[in-house]
Amino acid sequence: MTVVLCPTPVLETERLVLRAPAARDFDGWRDFFLSGRSQWIRGSAPTVDEPTAWRAWAGVIGHWVMRGWGTFVITTQDSDRGLGMTGPWAPVNWPEYELGWSCWDPALEGTGLMAEAAACARDHAFGVLGWKTAVSYIAPANTRSIRLAERLGAVCDPQAPRFPGEAEALVYRHPTPEVSA
Repeated sequence: MTVVLCPTPVLETERLVLRAPAARDFDGWRDFFLSGRSQWIRGSAPTVDEPTAWRAWAGVIGHWVMRGWGTFVITTQDSDRGLGMTGPWAPVNWPEYELGWSCWDPALEGTGLMAEAAACARDHAFGVLGWKTAVSYIAPANTRSIRLAERLGAVCDPQAPRFPGEAEALVYRHPTPEVSA
């Protein structure tokens, strides 16, 4: 039997490295997922415990297998410790391709790292994956994510389709590279 592993891209900015998620990132993800800070990405998950966090992490890793692309773990140039995630996301019931993000360490909020990482991941989605559009689904009370979307040039699109069960989500549409230039 021959096993062929498909390499996943590694993206770099001046300060950051964005790489595919791995088992070694689970502890950072779990700690974030079990905190109240993950309420925006957990949606209506009835249980918040370690087994649920593990299954959610398996879904993040599995997205790469199912789609051939997915969200990146954000690290610095100096350390491989996961600080958060950002990147393309499209589960089977999503009406549009999404650019998502999560900052696992509250001490990093407001440092510009998430904006830098998300812009890099968005450029990858448009430039390499060939996306023609991208949105971010954001809960109305998640003001930090709304500010980040706006900092990235995204605008609220009230006409955009929503995914099942999330009628109240705001949909922020990201500018295409032609619009951004």
